[in-house]
Amino acid sequence: MPIIEKEEEEYTVKSAIQLLIGASILSLTALLSGCSQEPEGIEPADPAWTSAANVQQQFEDGSLTSVALVEHYLEEIERNNHQGHDIRAIIEVNPKALEIAAELDRERELGVIRGPLHGMPVVLKANIATADDMATTAGASVMAGFITAEDAFHVQQLRNAGAVILGKANLSEWANFRGANSISGWSGIGGQTRNPHVLTHNPCGSSAGSGAAVAADFSLLAVGTETDGSIMCPASVNGVVGVKPTRSSVSGHGIIPIAAAQDIAGPMARHVYDTALLLDAMATPEAKTRFGTSLASAAQSEFQGETIVLVRAYDERFTGVQEMTDRVADAIREQGINVIEVMEWNLPNQLYADELEVLVYEFQRDLNNWLADFDAPAADMQAVIDYNLANEDTELALFGQEYFEQAIAIDLDTDSESYQNALANSRQLAEQHLNRYLVDLGASAIVMPSYGPAWPTPPLEGPGYSFGTSTAAAVSGYPSITLPAGAEGPLPLGLSIVGMPWSEAQLFSLASLLEAEVGGFKQPAFLSSLEEN
Repeated sequence: MPIIEKEEEEYTVKSAIQLLIGASILSLTALLSGCSQEPEGIEPADPAWTSAANVQQQFEDGSLTSVALVEHYLEEIERNNHQGHDIRAIIEVNPKALEIAAELDRERELGVIRGPLHGMPVVLKANIATADDMATTAGASVMAGFITAEDAFHVQQLRNAGAVILGKANLSEWANFRGANSISGWSGIGGQTRNPHVLTHNPCGSSAGSGAAVAADFSLLAVGTETDGSIMCPASVNGVVGVKPTRSSVSGHGIIPIAAAQDIAGPMARHVYDTALLLDAMATPEAKTRFGTSLASAAQSEFQGETIVLVRAYDERFTGVQEMTDRVADAIREQGINVIEVMEWNLPNQLYADELEVLVYEFQRDLNNWLADFDAPAADMQAVIDYNLANEDTELALFGQEYFEQAIAIDLDTDSESYQNALANSRQLAEQHLNRYLVDLGASAIVMPSYGPAWPTPPLEGPGYSFGTSTAAAVSGYPSITLPAGAEGPLPLGLSIVGMPWSEAQLFSLASLLEAEVGGFKQPAFLSSLEEN
C-alpha cells in the first residue's frame, strides 16, 4: 500500500481518536435519536441553488438538516443526470449518503460539530480514491467496479470535517491524458457530460462532472483535480468557482495521477466563500500553517492589495470577453486599487514542449506506481493499453490513446536526464513569466480571462476551443482562482486570479470583492442549443 507521510499519519490518528470519542457519546443515545427533523414552528429552508454560507446558518437555526439537503441533491440527480436534461455529471451516488447525513444530524443535535463542513454534501471526481461503496476508476472501463482499500488523504480530511461524500463525478477519461484528440468530458464509464448552460456545448475537463454537477445543482460542493487547466477550464465554462491551490498544499495521496510535478486537487462550487471553506478542510496541516489564516475568513475580509495586473487576453471573436475585462478594470479602479494593464499573455513555446515531456515521463512512472500500490485491476499502463485495444469499438471509437503510447515508450532510466532538464526549465520559464508581474511590478495578483466560452461538443461543428490562461500557474505551482464574471450570450465566462505561492488568503479576499462587484453565479438555462437562446 502507499506510504503515508508521518505528518499525515499523525493527523489521521489524532482525528480518528477525536471521532471515536464522539462516536462513544452517540452510541449511548442512538436508540433515542431518529432522523433529524426541523424544529416545530420553523419554516423549512428551500435548499435549491443554496450556498454554504446559507446552509451553515440554516443548520444552526434548524430550518435545514443534512438529510433534507442530501435528499434535494439526490432528487436533482435522479431528475436530470441520466434523464431530463441528461447532464451525465455523476457516475454514481453514494448508497450510504442519507445514512451518513442522518448520523451527522444526530451529532449536531448532541452538540458534536466536526467542523464548518458538518453535514455538507461533496461530490468527488472519479479519479479520487474512496474506501466505501463507490468505485475509483478515472472513468476507464478497465477500472470498472474497482473499490480502493483506503481513502485519498484529503478525502479522509473531508470525512473528519463532517462532509457527506455524495457521489463520484464523471471526468475526461484518465484526466484527459489518454488521446491527443480526446473529447473533454467523455469517459468510457460515464459517457459525455453536457454543459448545463447549453446542452450541446462542452463542459471542458478533465473535471467536467465536478463543474457541471455544482452548476446543475447536483451538489453544494465538489472536488476536482488539475494538472493543467482541469479545474480552471470546467469551472470557467460551467460558470462556477474553481481553485487550483499552491503546489503540495493538498495531499496527492490516493489520486490517480498524471504527473506528481503538477497534479493537485482543488475545490469547485457556486460561490467563492464555499470554495474557501472546502479548501480549509482539504489542505494539509502544513499548508494550513503556511496560509496563515482561515481561508473562509479571508474570503469575508477586505482586500488589502494596492496593485493589480490586468491582462487583456482574449479572442477578438468574443465580445463578451472584452466587455468582462472592461467591467473588471473599472470595478478594481473604483476600489482605489492601482491597475496595470497588459495587452498579451504569450508564453514561450519551449514551456509547452518541456511541460509535455515532463507529463509524459511522469505519467508512466506515477500511474504504474499507483496501479501497483492500490492493487488495481489493471496491473500497469501496458495492461490499460492492451485492454483498450481489445475493446477498441467502445474505448477507442472516438479518439485514440497516443499519450499512453508515448509514455510507455519512454525508458525511465535513459531518459531521466532529459526529463530533469525539462522539469527545471519549464518551472523556471513559468515562474519568470509570472514574477515579471508579481515581483517586478509589485502586484498583489494577476487578473485575466480564464478561458473562452464553451464550444460545441464533437461531432457537432462550430467554433472550437479558443484560448486559456492556466499553464503558467499550473507549471509553476502558483495558486489560481477562477470565478464567473461575464458571458458570451448564454455561455459563462470566467475570470482568473493568480498570485504568489501560499497567497491563497489574499486571492480569496480579491475573488470575493470581484464576485460582489462584477461576477457571481448565474443559474443555467439548460438550453437545448444556442439557437434556443
